[in-house]
Amino acid sequence: RAASPGPPLLRLPRADPASPGAAMSAEQVSSLCEQLVKAVTVIMDPASTQRYRLEALKFCEEFKEKCPICVPCGLKLAEKTQTAIVRHFGLQILEHVVKFRWNSMPRLEKVYLKNNVMGLISNGTQNILEEESHIKDVLSRIVVEMIKREWPQHWPDMLKELDTLSKQGETQTELVMFILLRLAEDVVTFQTLPTQRRRDIQQTLTQNMEKIFSFLLTTLQQNVNKYRRMKTDLAQEPKAQANCRVGIAALNTLAGYIDWVAMSHITADNCKLLEMLCLLLNEPELQVGAAECLLIAVSRKGKLEDRKPLMVLFGDVAMHYILSAAQTADGEGLVEKHYVFLKRLCQVLCALGSQLCALGSDSDVDTPANLGKYLDSFLAFTTHPSQFLRSSTQITWGALFRHEILSRDPLLLAMIPKYLRASMTNLVKVGFPSKTDSPSCEYSRFDFDSDEDFNAFFNSFRAQQGEVMRMACRLDPRTGFQMAGEWLKYQLAAAVDIGPMNSKTGEGLCSIFSPSFVQWDAMTFFSESVISQMFRTLDKEEIPVNDGIELLQLVLNFETKDPLILSCVLTNVSALFPFVTYRPEYLPQVLSKLFTAVTFEAPRTRAVKNVRRHACSSIIKMCRDYPQLVLPNFEMLYNHVKQLLSNELLLTQMEKCALMEALVLISNQFKDYQRQKVFLEELMSPVANLWLSEEMQRVLSDPEAFISYVGADNKIADPVLEDPSGLNRSRISFCVYTILGVVKRARWPTTLEEAKAGGFVIGCMPSGNPIYRNPCTEQVLKLLDNLLALIRTHNNLYMPEMVAKLGETFAKALDMLEVEKNAILGLPQPLLELYDSPVYKTILERMQGFFCTLYDNCFHILGNAGPSMQQDFYTVDGLASQFLNSAFVNLNNIPDYRLRPMLRVFVKPLVLSCPSDHYETLLCPMLGPLFTYLHVRLSQKWQVISQRSILCEEDTADDNPESQEMLEEQLVRLLTREVMDLISKEDGVHAAAFSLLVDDEMMSTDVTPPSSAELTELGKSLMKQEDVCTALLITAYRSLSWKDTLSCQRTTTQLCWPLLKQVLTGSLLPDAVTWFFTGVLKGLQTHGQHDGCMAALVHLAFQIYEALRPRYAELKAVMEQIPEIQKESLEQFDSKLLNPTLLKVADKRRKDNFKRLIAGCIGKPLGEQFRKEVHIRNLPSLFKKVKPSLETDVLENNEDGEGLTALFEP
Repeated sequence: RAASPGPPLLRLPRADPASPGAAMSAEQVSSLCEQLVKAVTVIMDPASTQRYRLEALKFCEEFKEKCPICVPCGLKLAEKTQTAIVRHFGLQILEHVVKFRWNSMPRLEKVYLKNNVMGLISNGTQNILEEESHIKDVLSRIVVEMIKREWPQHWPDMLKELDTLSKQGETQTELVMFILLRLAEDVVTFQTLPTQRRRDIQQTLTQNMEKIFSFLLTTLQQNVNKYRRMKTDLAQEPKAQANCRVGIAALNTLAGYIDWVAMSHITADNCKLLEMLCLLLNEPELQVGAAECLLIAVSRKGKLEDRKPLMVLFGDVAMHYILSAAQTADGEGLVEKHYVFLKRLCQVLCALGSQLCALGSDSDVDTPANLGKYLDSFLAFTTHPSQFLRSSTQITWGALFRHEILSRDPLLLAMIPKYLRASMTNLVKVGFPSKTDSPSCEYSRFDFDSDEDFNAFFNSFRAQQGEVMRMACRLDPRTGFQMAGEWLKYQLAAAVDIGPMNSKTGEGLCSIFSPSFVQWDAMTFFSESVISQMFRTLDKEEIPVNDGIELLQLVLNFETKDPLILSCVLTNVSALFPFVTYRPEYLPQVLSKLFTAVTFEAPRTRAVKNVRRHACSSIIKMCRDYPQLVLPNFEMLYNHVKQLLSNELLLTQMEKCALMEALVLISNQFKDYQRQKVFLEELMSPVANLWLSEEMQRVLSDPEAFISYVGADNKIADPVLEDPSGLNRSRISFCVYTILGVVKRARWPTTLEEAKAGGFVIGCMPSGNPIYRNPCTEQVLKLLDNLLALIRTHNNLYMPEMVAKLGETFAKALDMLEVEKNAILGLPQPLLELYDSPVYKTILERMQGFFCTLYDNCFHILGNAGPSMQQDFYTVDGLASQFLNSAFVNLNNIPDYRLRPMLRVFVKPLVLSCPSDHYETLLCPMLGPLFTYLHVRLSQKWQVISQRSILCEEDTADDNPESQEMLEEQLVRLLTREVMDLISKEDGVHAAAFSLLVDDEMMSTDVTPPSSAELTELGKSLMKQEDVCTALLITAYRSLSWKDTLSCQRTTTQLCWPLLKQVLTGSLLPDAVTWFFTGVLKGLQTHGQHDGCMAALVHLAFQIYEALRPRYAELKAVMEQIPEIQKESLEQFDSKLLNPTLLKVADKRRKDNFKRLIAGCIGKPLGEQFRKEVHIRNLPSLFKKVKPSLETDVLENNEDGEGLTALFEP
């Protein structure tokens, strides 16, 4: 079919009629309408060419903008005889007229349009069942747009007119419902109109609410009654359907009002509304709407007194209707409509539980008689096959178990065993949408897009259940423990069922989907949660020690060759370990079980690696949490570890070091400096011999020798099996891991008396604080030179000439691991791969893993060295220059993904733990060049990104999330955050180089930091050095326009002003001041669309302008360049600012004025940049203002309460 020809170009009539159509003949209107019909047909016809469609579109838009006879044309096109598409366009024209031309229309034309639109509602639409929903929607929009401009002042009878229309029949009543709903949404929910108009309309709505509510309720009741009478009579079916439609519309409209009207309307007439809604829960066509209304009503907050009537829903009648509706919906199998309804009902019960908890603390409110019935029905949702419904109930269970009065109720206490029993089922991870092994799977297909989605949901659901189970066990610890014991015994005796999808790597082993593993996994989580809570809740003498030890013995005697199940067994050993504190004689058995797992032999999949690592961390945890218990068995533990270490190939380096860490933790309990020092010397002697050997010194200090030693210059034929240099790499890793373990774990006793007695204290500081010595210091410091040599060598590997020396197999050895890339891009890991795949698929991956871990661990050592060795470390000769010659060498070639961990794990902890007397000698010489370098590097990177986004064509990386560019950009973003975090302060825990000395809580929540924010001593020391000061200021202010919202907000609130304040006293050049100010305005242009950033940046710009404008007239010149700035307002603002006697206005008001001045440079979201402004004029004030007393005047001065400040001004 050939596309219809394009319309002739519009020749707009010139007349500007006083009354519609006065100077326009009917023929002109008709011919224009014909052209418009053709144009709309071309636009909507799929066969039209692009050119014709654009021409037609342009024609229609020009018509709407310029034609003086839009109203008669719109009305003609909206006639019933036209097609739905044309009618919709006609009505759109009328909506456009009301929105954009209303203010300039003569009064008669407004009346003419209003009467015609009301006429369209009266008899201009098809029957309720035949009319298109988009026609109904646009018609109601036109009426609401007129209401927003004229009611109540110029259209007092609007509600009466709507009432009259609704008496005409169902078609009109439904439209009236749409109008009332749309009005509530625009005025109250979305607040899309100016403050005064909004207030006028909302107040008038509130004054008339009784009438409106009674109208809505009557409409609902009458239509529901008619529908029920007629729905069984086939002859009356269309009539019944019409009544049903109106019923649905009435419920939707009620939902728009119930949220905000006074509670008295909802509970009026003995809660008649709530009663009706409960009745409708059993009406299939209306039940979802009724449940929605009920949910909104029951979720209301506000005064407890007003909410008391809601307890009527715990009455017999309401409970009966709610429960029977749930049973019916659930009994009909999985139908989407019924499932949606069940979700709503579940939310209603949750909200009822919240109201019960809120009102239950009130002594006037009795516990409802039907509490038992309520809890039973709530439990039914907790045991429903849908995992989503199960998870929806958890927060309410938690609130009930936490409640100080309800938690003592015998009915609730009786629910605890039932709830725990349900949890035993709910913790089993089944219901993956791709599977069919459980009734949950079918429901999951409605709720989740993929197995990964479901997995993420289930993990958080399980964590939530853990919380609630612990609360339940606080009320009844013994029941939980008894259930855990039964389940554990059952699982230990059950045969292993690997299921149809068994593990790829070993025959007869479980995969994460195997029936046995999911049961073990759930049981382990359950026992861990309830046992830990029992130890917290019961007194020492009440602990069932014999039962616990019996369980522990069963677990210790259980043998399995399955890594996944063994991992669960180890968790159970850890969970039951506190019982050993009552029976220390069982400790050797526990240790033996853990050591056997450390050397668990099987093909090296991730599951095997995990189980060995798990055993190591269980040993470390035991030594960390129960060192006194383990100390008597130290010799046995030490001999065991020595035996394992004697075979170089038995353990991985990480496993060896984990065991050594455990020994170091116990050695801290010697509380004897000399004895511990001797032990650490003995422990580290193999490392020292290897690390300080001539060969190792040569390898560590020469990049080429290093590449050769670790085997990265080889070309390997079989990249899966062959790995000739694996042993060399493992030796280096072993040394680095061990040094890290010792530095991290070796410590002096926590109490000063014990430290003095053990010989750990060697004096006092001027402040009186003791100076401690660490028994590992001597050992670690003699290894430091080679460690720094390794770091320098590692940095130099990134030089192009060194990269060229990598062998063919290892050309990408210094690249990121795939796992790291995916983590940065936020791509999920495929589920099965986590356990079944080998640890490294190829030798290249193994090499990448080696370089990555080695680099991180070297910096972890340096980051931990300060807190560990304190003054012994900071006073190492020439430490700053040693760092500059190792860690900070060749930074230009170091990629972002390596620079990030260096800043995070080395520079930041070093800065945080450094005492102030070493600022000048250590930190300033080191941080000065570092910050200067980082500023240059980040500026260049962001320049590349912004140029790229300017040049970006449509077909580039955007639709390919794995693309290299996206990865690079995300890395620059993360590096920027790392740098800003280093310079500023993330939160109270990580106070960093420039912790602002401000209350932590205030810093973390407030958009505008107090102007008293100060730099720390270190900050001030650094700012005294001109080059560092410049680098920091430029980095901070330039970063405001880099495209990273998080950095921008943090820098604006925590850094920019304190840094600038530091240099205000000096003589700043005018160019510098305008550069800073322009930097903030550029930031507003980039980030203005984000509310948080915008508020912080406006505040900063305001601070700078107020502080510096009196000294620098140049700032006004910058302001004058802002687009759309009003020169007179700027003059006014300026003259007040420069004349202190005029600065009476409250700070907030001044800031608001300033924000209005700079509005032209505040960036908008793309969707709003080209939107045409709608202007709604204020009408004469509704309420005659009597001159009020000062208090009320100040309070009502404006809605934000900004006038409040005036009360407190002197």
